Amino acid sequence: MNDTAALLVIVDAANVVGSVPDGWWRDRKGAAERLRDRLAADGLPGRPGPVEIVLVVEGAARGVEEVPGVRVESAPGSGDDHVVALVAGAEDRPVLVVTADRELRRRVTALGAEVAGPRSVPR
Repeated sequence: MNDTAALLVIVDAANVVGSVPDGWWRDRKGAAERLRDRLAADGLPGRPGPVEIVLVVEGAARGVEEVPGVRVESAPGSGDDHVVALVAGAEDRPVLVVTADRELRRRVTALGAEVAGPRSVPR
């Protein structure tokens, strides 16, 4: 692993947004945009140094635009499958996936990624 490369932080938007019962289900795209904006403003607390943040959206949240500091990827199908593909394509970069989904955590750690839960994202 290349320890000098910027940490790639991949955020499972559906899982992180769904971890707080704040009415997100009424406006999934708006909830993903609020998450994107928090990430752009605050980054990922406790992760110093250069990071590249990728927010993976799916379903009704597709079409969220990226902003400076946060790249947004609309999954063409399963958001989990897209996260796994991004991890697999990261080559020798350090990767952190933010999700609480147990199966996704298993899949990405098998590829060498670190995982963190939704509470690691600014609220």
